[in-house]
Amino acid sequence: MVNATIDGLSVCVENGTSILDAAKSVGILIPHLCYLKEINEIAACRVCVVEVDGTGRLVPACNNELLEGMVVRTNSPRVRQARRTNLRLILSQHDTSCTTCIRNGNCMLQKLSNDLNIHYQPYRVRMERTEIDMDVPLIREASKCIKCMRCIQICDKVQNMKIWDVAGTGSRTTVDVSYNRKLKDTDCTYCGQCVTHCPTGALTARDDTNEVFHALADPDITTVVQVAPAVRVAWAEAFQLSPEFATIGRLVSALRHVGFDYVFDTDFSADLTIVEESHELAKKLTHRNQYRWPMFTSCCPAWVRFLKSQYPSYVDCLSTAKSPQQMFGSVVKSYFAEQKGIDPKKLFVVSIMPCIAKKQECELPTMKDAYGVPSVDAVLTTREICRVFHSEHIVPVNLKEESFDSPLGTSTGAGVIFGATGGVMVAALRSAYCFLTGSKPDPDAFQLVHKTHPWKEGTFSIPKIGKVHVAAVSGLSNTRRLMEAIDKGDVSYDFVEVMACPGGCAGGGGQPIHEGLELAEKRGECLWQIDSAMPLRFSHENPEVQILYRKYLGQPLKGKAHDLLHTDHNAWKMPSQILKENEQKSKEY
Repeated sequence: MVNATIDGLSVCVENGTSILDAAKSVGILIPHLCYLKEINEIAACRVCVVEVDGTGRLVPACNNELLEGMVVRTNSPRVRQARRTNLRLILSQHDTSCTTCIRNGNCMLQKLSNDLNIHYQPYRVRMERTEIDMDVPLIREASKCIKCMRCIQICDKVQNMKIWDVAGTGSRTTVDVSYNRKLKDTDCTYCGQCVTHCPTGALTARDDTNEVFHALADPDITTVVQVAPAVRVAWAEAFQLSPEFATIGRLVSALRHVGFDYVFDTDFSADLTIVEESHELAKKLTHRNQYRWPMFTSCCPAWVRFLKSQYPSYVDCLSTAKSPQQMFGSVVKSYFAEQKGIDPKKLFVVSIMPCIAKKQECELPTMKDAYGVPSVDAVLTTREICRVFHSEHIVPVNLKEESFDSPLGTSTGAGVIFGATGGVMVAALRSAYCFLTGSKPDPDAFQLVHKTHPWKEGTFSIPKIGKVHVAAVSGLSNTRRLMEAIDKGDVSYDFVEVMACPGGCAGGGGQPIHEGLELAEKRGECLWQIDSAMPLRFSHENPEVQILYRKYLGQPLKGKAHDLLHTDHNAWKMPSQILKENEQKSKEY
């Protein structure tokens, strides 16, 4: 143990504890900007500097250990002046148009400027300018980048994609796309973890709210909105409401107040996805020798992009089932349109998702009909819909609970847990067991656990099939470890669920941002609790799904169900594939 003094308080902490953490243990909060525990401890911002007796220079608290007998002053006049100077230097390269910034009111730089009482700028402001590409769902504004390096570290250490890097030298040093590329030319998965960990508005999701407002204002357009499972346990955070009060019923009410004609539940199409995917799994398990293993889930578009770019030989192992978002769009613009007598071209389908990659997914050429009409017209993240509520002066506290519309608004607990890591796996196993055996298992029988790997796994016995080995992983760094283990033959599974974001959709790149807090696990627990309280917990028991098959789709995996609900993952290419093909053509010429 180490004994020291911080701001006159005696401190006793374990060896190796940073000054920042030691101070926090006794209630002293040292301001910081670039620091992310165990991810980014490089002291780039120099805002966390403190004074240590016997040391001539100020030292950063985030990456210096507290040593025996140290006397530390965290807020002396010298420290305060240094922090203010350092912050002003950062601001001298920053676009301070805060009132029009998407992170206004939720920006660490803005908060620190207020906390340190900075109200004028003595230094000349020189901002970096770059062109903003609105064709990709992830936007970088160089003028707002503070070179904290968080995005680089998150992308390298947590997601292992290495999309961001340091560019330039000296005063021209900046953060940009690695290897001097444009973002659209990279294999970025658009998971958005760099966005949720950016302390300013330098990285954001593309704002598509104006497109939605135009549709809402058009009297000739019928607007349909769907709400993803993970949104219901996160939207309340933007209004400081408890999850118990901010029910899905109040969210439905808020969406109706915005002006949507129909409000549906993506949990319905999650149930639909499970019916197709579990039939697909059951078919493969009964014909093991005809398929390559494992079978991978395909509902996470960031994961699909990752697999296509990093492990393309496994693309055929993906389930061909579309994601719940895309299945919903397909059903709305076919079955629902026929039921209501509406021209599909006059329907505008909006998805409320916890995910940035969903914006790219709905733009894929394989997600359009034969006439080029997209199944889903626009995707708004949880953050975007909360901004819409604010702009429409909606006060959730004053709203009464309302129900989803029918016939696409009924769901089961299996659909709800799509938003939590391991949820898709469990939901699929529940229904696959029923299809294979004709009997219902305990819905809580399929518990996945961490063993010696950074992913969950389990082995379950299914009568007539034998043992089925499964795994569920979240976070792309963990996913890469899993794929390497599978590729080397170190592990063997029959069915694998992958979610690109740590914690699954609950921790998606489109969810509310809370500095220093990772809420995916807490949100995921809420979804599991909702599932346990639902009267129906098997996707194939959803009565509206049953009606849809009986009246319109026919049998799972066949005919209309196959045409509307499945996709070809090889029918579109990643930027790296296109680049290789172009290079090959150049060599041939």
